[in-house]
Amino acid sequence: MRAGAALSLTALGSDRTEAANLPLAAPPTLPADTVAPGYARDVLARWGDRVTFDAKPWHPRTPTAEAAETQFGWDGLLLGLLVPPVGGDGVPRGILAVAHPTVDPAMAFPGGVDQPEVAAAMQGASLLNVERQGERWIVSDGGYQSRRLTANTLCHVSGPAAAGIGETVRGLLNVSGGCWTPWGSLLLAEGDPAGWSTRLRGVDARFADARGFGWVAELDGTEPAAVPVKRTALGRFAHGDVASAMTADGRAVIYMTDRRADGFLFRFTSVGSARAQDALDNGTLAVARVEGDRLHWIALPRVLVALTDTVAIAARLGATGFDYPSGLDLDRGDGSLFLACRGQPGVSPPAPGRVVQIVPDGRDHGAESAQASVLLRGGPARVPGRAALEHPDTVAADGAGRVWIGTDRGGRLGPAPDLLVGVEVAGPQRGLPGVLYAAPRGAAIGGATPAPGGTAVFAIVRTPGAEPGASWDRPGTTWPAFDGNTPPRTTLITLSRLRPGRVGD
Repeated sequence: MRAGAALSLTALGSDRTEAANLPLAAPPTLPADTVAPGYARDVLARWGDRVTFDAKPWHPRTPTAEAAETQFGWDGLLLGLLVPPVGGDGVPRGILAVAHPTVDPAMAFPGGVDQPEVAAAMQGASLLNVERQGERWIVSDGGYQSRRLTANTLCHVSGPAAAGIGETVRGLLNVSGGCWTPWGSLLLAEGDPAGWSTRLRGVDARFADARGFGWVAELDGTEPAAVPVKRTALGRFAHGDVASAMTADGRAVIYMTDRRADGFLFRFTSVGSARAQDALDNGTLAVARVEGDRLHWIALPRVLVALTDTVAIAARLGATGFDYPSGLDLDRGDGSLFLACRGQPGVSPPAPGRVVQIVPDGRDHGAESAQASVLLRGGPARVPGRAALEHPDTVAADGAGRVWIGTDRGGRLGPAPDLLVGVEVAGPQRGLPGVLYAAPRGAAIGGATPAPGGTAVFAIVRTPGAEPGASWDRPGTTWPAFDGNTPPRTTLITLSRLRPGRVGD
């Protein structure tokens, strides 16, 4: 599980992705996507594309669970990139982790008739081997570390609550966030399992008992046969995302969002070294309380109920509720934690969300308090001609003073689409969004992560065409194919700066 000695997380340093002079105004909502001038968009993978070496052909009108378990999932959230040392051939390579949290029957199946067993195979997560060829990044066809994790994946269970669940559980449900850790493992955070459990219990009785779901699983993503381990010491709730760090003395720290209205921010700190095999099985679970611009960590009691009814216990301790906390990322440059609070579309008064920067005291993630400030507020543009950022859902730091923020308005139509923007963290341009990419109609941004060397940004365009009232037969757009025979598809892309002689898509 601890592979950190041979691998590193993407850290760009002074080689951050060049994004100077990004447009300050958002383009209109269109059936197609829009890329900032001077940038190229390349497609890496789409719903139904091959993941495993033995993947079945994609037949969207006649899907099967067997085929879906080998293919890229219907929905997509980008979790991060793990980069091994460059080999003798000098080719940069990595492992991209992608979550597939949802499957909307109306958009995924002809006629909108749900196929629960197939949907269970379309959700979960994908690991993809990627490499750079020339100026472009590609998915390595049949890469040996490429794999799918679904509702049929066998998982071990560990930690204090394991006795009430059993040694093993089959399935990962509603993977809604995750990250690569500094010690080299991959974390996969399950969201609220209730919807999937209800949907699947009619086809498989094992889903009637949801106690085995709603956890954070740890996986050695470099080993194709590795079994995920659900770490119960991190608590059970509707996870939004996770971020990982190490304390100054080498212990593991896991930050987690509780993705709901007035949800909480949690932190787990291990007792022993982060590189110990069982580091995430023994530690302190705490919840954030904000007082002014100060954030304090309140430890939950070390009793079993605090792990199985985590949100209720945190509420009794006076935890601070955030406005739909969602995406998390850690800046490997200065140690800041960034929290994207999505807000809630369509409520009155409006709740457009915000992005918060959290700096632990002494830059030590083991500190009991931190400084908190708002980097960016959602809502209408405060300056004419500049993009309005509504419902920031994902955030990714480049390690050199910029964060990439993706929005998700739930498919609602408006004068501007969902956006991927670059935001400076310090200086006179702090909090000013520059628009790198605009999603097609009905789509959201499913996260971003910078490529090594400042060459590109990986991003996901999730569920295009899925606007309110849309269906398989009447989608809001048929991007990216536009061929009349192919449904809209969640798509993994790269965005890279055009070089002389190169033409963008």
